[in-house]
Amino acid sequence: MHKYMRAIGFSKLIDRREQQELIAEVIESANHCSYTSGSDETMLAEYCEDFAENMGIAVCGTYDEEDRFTFDYFYPYLRGRDVSSYEDVSVERHAEKESYAGICDDIKVGVSLIFYLQNIIPYVKAQNMQLLPIKGTTLTLSGLSIKGNIILPIVKNEREVQKVKKASINRNQLIAAARQGDEDAIESLTLEDMDTYTSISRKILKEDVFSLVDTYFMPYGVECDQYSILGEILDYTITTNKITGEKIYLMKVSCNDLQFDICINSLDLYGEPEVGRRFKGVIWMQGFINYPD
Repeated sequence: MHKYMRAIGFSKLIDRREQQELIAEVIESANHCSYTSGSDETMLAEYCEDFAENMGIAVCGTYDEEDRFTFDYFYPYLRGRDVSSYEDVSVERHAEKESYAGICDDIKVGVSLIFYLQNIIPYVKAQNMQLLPIKGTTLTLSGLSIKGNIILPIVKNEREVQKVKKASINRNQLIAAARQGDEDAIESLTLEDMDTYTSISRKILKEDVFSLVDTYFMPYGVECDQYSILGEILDYTITTNKITGEKIYLMKVSCNDLQFDICINSLDLYGEPEVGRRFKGVIWMQGFINYPD
């Protein structure tokens, strides 16, 4: 059973029989179906059905020569609404099944961003037609969470907000220069990190860490597409799973200047989300590569 099913409103789905019935329903009444030829004499197929706003279940499998469908795996998804990154993305296949991980080196994050690829069929089609790599793509990210907290924001006046934005722009420029081998930029980043560490080490003795750290984005656990985040809520809505009736929070967050949507079951969120407040939790990162026309 996929543990992130509860993020889209299936918190009580624990029986294998119910799971198989749900998979059969997705295949029979999918909102979106896509197909492409596989590496062998089979056809890859993906069926997606929405059970709430922009979120649902994807069922993946193959058709053989006799047009018989074989179920391989399923996963819950959340489709993001906006472009999160304009950086190039590389893709690698998972070892155990026909699923893929995307890697994006966005300087705003500071680490190689690894996510679970949602639109595998367009990628496999491009791969079969030998069109890779495709330049000019954009990336739409989203995250599913099964445990989170709402934290109050750090109070900042307009001058402090502009100061933070300017510092962020300068740091991104230094990181970009450092990637090109600029030794002065590397030295500046090293000194800046040392100053930050010294400042926080001194303040942490008297202040709470979440009054010092406005936002963060860190890998979590041993699975490479899961992250611990703290981000500002830019917008949020409440939607309902049409089968279970469970309420789900759909939030747009800004984390390290990276904007993406996340969803979480209302049963798993501690606190009341509001614009300007912060979300803290662990997410399973997904991504949708937007290919140019």
